[in-house]
Amino acid sequence: MLELAVWGAWAEFAIRWLHVVTAIAWIGSSFYFIALDLGLRKSPDLPKGAYGEEWQVHGGGFYHIQKYLVAPDRLPEHLIWHKWQSYVTWLSGFALLALVYYVGAEFYLIDAATMDLAVWQAITISIASLALGWVIYDRLCKSRFGEDNTRLMMLLFVLLVIMSWGYTQVFTGRAALLHLGAFTATIMSANVFMIIIPNQKIVVADLRAGRTPDAKYGKIAKQRSTHNNYLTLPVIFLMLSNHYPLAFASEYNWLIAGLVFLMGVTIRHFFNTMHMGGGYKWWTWGATTALFVAIILLSSVGQAVREDEDIASLPPSVARFTQDAQFEDVYWTVVGHCSMCHADDPVWPGLHWAPKGIKLETEAQVARAAQTIYLQSGISHAMPPGDTVLMDAQARDEIADWYRRVTGS
Repeated sequence: MLELAVWGAWAEFAIRWLHVVTAIAWIGSSFYFIALDLGLRKSPDLPKGAYGEEWQVHGGGFYHIQKYLVAPDRLPEHLIWHKWQSYVTWLSGFALLALVYYVGAEFYLIDAATMDLAVWQAITISIASLALGWVIYDRLCKSRFGEDNTRLMMLLFVLLVIMSWGYTQVFTGRAALLHLGAFTATIMSANVFMIIIPNQKIVVADLRAGRTPDAKYGKIAKQRSTHNNYLTLPVIFLMLSNHYPLAFASEYNWLIAGLVFLMGVTIRHFFNTMHMGGGYKWWTWGATTALFVAIILLSSVGQAVREDEDIASLPPSVARFTQDAQFEDVYWTVVGHCSMCHADDPVWPGLHWAPKGIKLETEAQVARAAQTIYLQSGISHAMPPGDTVLMDAQARDEIADWYRRVTGS
């Protein structure tokens, strides 16, 4: 029977696959409807109550789309609701967060050099921050301050920068940026679940009861949908950032994340203006490029400096890997085959930083990466890549036996 590590790796892959697929569906429909809404045109023969229309061609056919700001006189028999893309994206994302960062908290979430937390404390901070973010954002939107959407979005940007800095003071760099993405995605999905869909249900209920729906519900939903539109691209960047240590492992990772939100605004402004017939704002691409260059400079001039972790400071779930009788042999096997790349200063030609920020030079680093080493080199041949540094079957068996002995699998 396959051990827990293998089941866990495949569970992570399956949930990540689901997360990506549903995110594509959600983002695609969101971008489509924003573009559709901005591209609506008036015409003299619009039905009563219709705000605008658009003709589109796709897949060999023509589509005639009309929008009602409040609702049509008669509720159509077949009404498609766009909500499950958002719900499943968030649910699968949270499941992935729990599987990787909560189950593996001592490996991926907690950095004792940043803040020495117990596992339960780190998980509590994680969950509470996601919930608190929604509460603060929602209250702001419903306040008088939120009546000015430009002012509201500027304050939201400040809040996101503060959270970006705050997460880096609590978690590992990798976890900090991913949590900022989860923080933002929670706001986006809660907008759909708590505001947009409930408001639409009120309108539908009024229509069925023969009442005239209040236009305010559509206006509120439109505001939240617009926020989601501008937040989407930064969230994707943050979710991908864990693959790129220059983004998450630099000293100014929190500021990099803040600039990414500005890039999201400039990019979406170009497309939103274009869709509403306002022409091509080419200056936005110049601004986006300047922001990206600033990010590159920040990632290279500010390298995070931290002391090497000592075995004595490792949490028990990690330290047990160093207590195995054969650990010293495994350690030198890993160092001999992996440290030319996975090091502070890689010596392999063309590499300037450790792949994915994983360093395998000290005993503590090898212990922290035990499961990754096992999956990448013990039971698969993923590492070293293409056998650039030949690792024979005996070395792979040595790694696999070590991990299995320690975990009892």
